[in-house]
Amino acid sequence: MSQQRLALLTPHGTAASDLDGLLPAIEAACAAGDVAAVILRLAPADERALTALVKRAAPAVQAHEAALVVACPGFAGDLVSVATRGGADGVHVDKPAGLKDLRERLREGRILGTGGFETRHAAMDAGEGGADYLMFGGLYPDGAAPDPEGVRERAAWWAEIFETPCIAVACTEAEIADAAATGAEFVGLESALWLADPAAVARAQEALGGAA
Repeated sequence: MSQQRLALLTPHGTAASDLDGLLPAIEAACAAGDVAAVILRLAPADERALTALVKRAAPAVQAHEAALVVACPGFAGDLVSVATRGGADGVHVDKPAGLKDLRERLREGRILGTGGFETRHAAMDAGEGGADYLMFGGLYPDGAAPDPEGVRERAAWWAEIFETPCIAVACTEAEIADAAATGAEFVGLESALWLADPAAVARAQEALGGAA
């Protein structure tokens, strides 16, 4: 297995007023480990405001050679347009429906990620829709955490059988080693793990090195 990499998840409901504190934390976290991507989970707003927010965030992430992937649960507008005009590297959606349409619209090598799966069948549907990665785990928009054992089981199953890469998300530091042990190509870190403590990213990197 190739060396696993990290993905950082921002808090749900990130708004423009949060960026002054968030962007320095992202840069510090990206500098502390091998971060492949940052999933920016935005609060719904109008497309113009979201695009402006993404334009601010993208350089901070991409300067560290990480991809910025935009998510916005509950947003009824055009997320692909927001990501493209804002200079992001892709979008992340938590519903398999409509993936094929999104795949067709994401040009220039932009990333399509998806997650929120509670069953193997739903994950397979997403894989068939053309997603570039599947994410198992991660906090729900209401702040609730999924069952970590179920997350590990689904991530290990996917990583063993399918070629499409996956992210196994750790919500606590104690879950990092188990997430790495699934064989997932990426281990996701919820914001509580890195937002106030960039050193946690370095510790996570050590856990990945031990699991590889």
